[in-house]
Amino acid sequence: MTLQDVLSAGAPPIIAILRGVKPDEVIDIGSVLVAAGIRIIEVPLNSPQPLASIERLRTALPRDALIGAGTVTTVAAVDQVAAAGGRLIVAPNMDVSVIARAVERGLEVLPGVMTPTEAFAAIAAGARHLKLFPGASVGPAHLKALREVLPADCGVWAVGGTSADNLCDWLRAGAAGIGVGGALYRAGFTVDVVRTHAVALIDAWGATRVYARPGLA
Repeated sequence: MTLQDVLSAGAPPIIAILRGVKPDEVIDIGSVLVAAGIRIIEVPLNSPQPLASIERLRTALPRDALIGAGTVTTVAAVDQVAAAGGRLIVAPNMDVSVIARAVERGLEVLPGVMTPTEAFAAIAAGARHLKLFPGASVGPAHLKALREVLPADCGVWAVGGTSADNLCDWLRAGAAGIGVGGALYRAGFTVDVVRTHAVALIDAWGATRVYARPGLA
């Protein structure tokens, strides 16, 4: 399962970031997301027992969901996520060794970049998707300029400060999609709150699909 597989099946270009989620709640939260239409879920490794949460999501959710980890900063962590059944590796930084290991394991990898230098180094290491992070620090105009020099088949996902309110702005700037954390889930959010936020994101995606660039993701 890859990002392209998920998006080709019609899923919105939204990565749900469940930072702080606990294993005993993760299935309920994940099920709400899938029911709303979100099929890409990331459990950051600085969450409580993240590998257990990834295992539970992978077992409980449909096979067309792409499950993985965020805040992956070491090669050892890549292997641990793979052993837990995760297929997605998301990092806050650009580490060539982490990218290479994820590619070697056949995993989808989104290294964190901000500059053209980091972006091209990540691509040279084997990444086909990039995470612009933190997106709120640079804004859609930065992404638009970055996109002009990157290969057309490289998808850039904006993460950090993203929400239903600015999804359209990011897509207009050329984002392949967005990763959403606090505007979707925070530790302590109830299932009903997450459902409301997920529906708002899906509604925003439905209203802005004209700006989608599925070939990049």
